[in-house]
Amino acid sequence: MKLKVTVNGIAYSVDVEVEEEQRQLGSIVFGGSPKNLEPSNAKVSGASLNAVVAPLAGSVFKVLVAEGDQIEEGQALLILEAMKMETEITAPNAGTVTHLHVAPGDPVQGGQALLEIE
Repeated sequence: MKLKVTVNGIAYSVDVEVEEEQRQLGSIVFGGSPKNLEPSNAKVSGASLNAVVAPLAGSVFKVLVAEGDQIEEGQALLILEAMKMETEITAPNAGTVTHLHVAPGDPVQGGQALLEIE
C-alpha cells in the first residue's frame, strides 16, 4: 500500500506493508477528518480548585510551609526533585495553607495535588 504523508509542509510517499491480519490504526484517518467521538462517561477524581499540583513527576525534596501559614503570591511552597534537578513550586495566589497532601521524601506524579490554599 502506498500512502502520501505530509510532515511540516513537505509531502512524502510512503510504502506500507499490510499484514494478513488487518489492524485498526487509532489516530490515522483516511479522508482528512476524524470521526465524531462521543464524550466519555468516565468519572474523574481530581484535585480541588484550591489545590497546588505537581507540574511533573518526582519526589518531594523539601516542604517550606505548614498548614495554617499565610502565604503571598509567588512565595516558595515546596521543592520537588526529579532526575537530580530541583523545581521550586510557588504559590499561584495569596492565601492560607489549609492542607498539606505530601511530606519530604514522598513520590508524586504530574498533576497530583501537593497542598491546598484558600
